[in-house]
Amino acid sequence: MTAGDRPDLAAPSGAGAADPAPGPGPAGRPGVAAFDFDGTLARRDTLVPFLRRVRGSTRVAVAVARAAARTRDRDALKVAAIGHLFQGVAAADLERWGRAYAATLPPLLRPEMVARVRWHQRAGHAVVIVSASLGAYLRPLAERLGLDAALGVELAADASGLLTGEVVGDLNNRGPEKVARLRAWVRDRFGPATDVELWAYGDSAGDEALLAAADHPQWVGRRARSAR
Repeated sequence: MTAGDRPDLAAPSGAGAADPAPGPGPAGRPGVAAFDFDGTLARRDTLVPFLRRVRGSTRVAVAVARAAARTRDRDALKVAAIGHLFQGVAAADLERWGRAYAATLPPLLRPEMVARVRWHQRAGHAVVIVSASLGAYLRPLAERLGLDAALGVELAADASGLLTGEVVGDLNNRGPEKVARLRAWVRDRFGPATDVELWAYGDSAGDEALLAAADHPQWVGRRARSAR
């Protein structure tokens, strides 16, 4: 995860079952595989269906309209809408809803990407989801899949356990923020001076910074077809 030339591996290699497991990186660098979630590991968006499921379609529409009245910036609009939807909700309820929703997600996963996850795990790489979706359901999903971590959008709670309506860090986990979150996780996991060999998988403009930071960037879906 350093500057320099990055090999352009446009698409993951099929189901991955026949791929040789990669050997140790240069000078024994630890391997890390970072997967975007919606559109990459999962076939489609999972955030809006979750919001509608737990807060109702009417509340979601009202929250988006209120946020849109204040900003047209995509990231700020999302943070504001989520804050409006969950302000005053018990953090324990959000965690419970997230665990229940995570149990419904495995059928939405791309089989070829799950195979790629297993390929990395066989190689001894750490596998992390880095996503702009909510950590409330990504964390329990990562646990179900045996992944090392899920870095998603997290909501702040007060001392009484109620959500404040604020997003931790006040940022959507998109673009350069994905790189910052992953680097912080790598620092905590491997130590501040550790250089890792990074594979990154994404499908949209929000993943460009993450793939640019990777030794092995791989586009998925339409972006992969465009790259080819």
